[in-house]
Amino acid sequence: MIKFIEKRKNAFLVSGALILLSIYGTSVKKINWGIDFTGGTLAQVSFKKDVSIESLREKLSEFKPVIQRFANTNTFLLKFSQIKQQDISVKLNTILMENFKESEPQIEKFEMVGPVVGKFLIKAAIYAFFGAFIGIIFYVAIRFKGGIWGIAAVIALIHDVFITFGILCLMNYTIDLIIITGLLFIAGYSVNDTIVIYDRIRENLRKGLRKSNAEIFDTSINQTLSRTLVTSLTTLLVVATLLLLGGMAIKSFAITLFIGIIIGTYSSIFIASPLVYITKK
Repeated sequence: MIKFIEKRKNAFLVSGALILLSIYGTSVKKINWGIDFTGGTLAQVSFKKDVSIESLREKLSEFKPVIQRFANTNTFLLKFSQIKQQDISVKLNTILMENFKESEPQIEKFEMVGPVVGKFLIKAAIYAFFGAFIGIIFYVAIRFKGGIWGIAAVIALIHDVFITFGILCLMNYTIDLIIITGLLFIAGYSVNDTIVIYDRIRENLRKGLRKSNAEIFDTSINQTLSRTLVTSLTTLLVVATLLLLGGMAIKSFAITLFIGIIIGTYSSIFIASPLVYITKK
């Protein structure tokens, strides 16, 4: 039997180091907010003949656009952060005609995303996270008849989301609504894993086994360990497939899930459960 509770101090040190790294990523390197939050220009471009994303990105490299391709078409969505419509429209048309004339490029539409909308989306994302956290605290507290269970679960959740967010910032990913969606998914995935372990701990505590609390917690975590690892590994396989074959359009979403699932599995075992144990001790 693996003695997870004995290893809690080392686990807390590892988490502390990851949190410091995340603080560095979000404060010193700063957050690379996407067009959804900062405002900018959207352009939809179509071609009569096949054009690769790589060649399009290369020719437009001076503008550093985010490029998404509509499935099974030669239509692309270009996102230009903090570039005014009048500054990009003429230049974009010139670049397309000079480099892709044979493919007959056509700019189908231009749209502006204002900074007011960006601020609204940031507030909406914050409200979504806080609403989810408060709901989880109440749900877990009622289900397990103790506030500490819910508080520990939410601390582990914040731990998972913040570290994943910090790593993405360190990797210089553009933070957009796709990544925010991935972070919310991680919150749901992580708390589900935590509740499975909590159920087994509560069940073993009710049995009144002649064991110390540390032994009961270790036994419970070991009993659910195979389920936790199998679930995480199978989910990671699907996410890895999306990461390798899904293309640029969902790469940021896939990498968010990949990092978050690993961190979430770790925290369910080494953070959420030991935090409850400390109060029960």
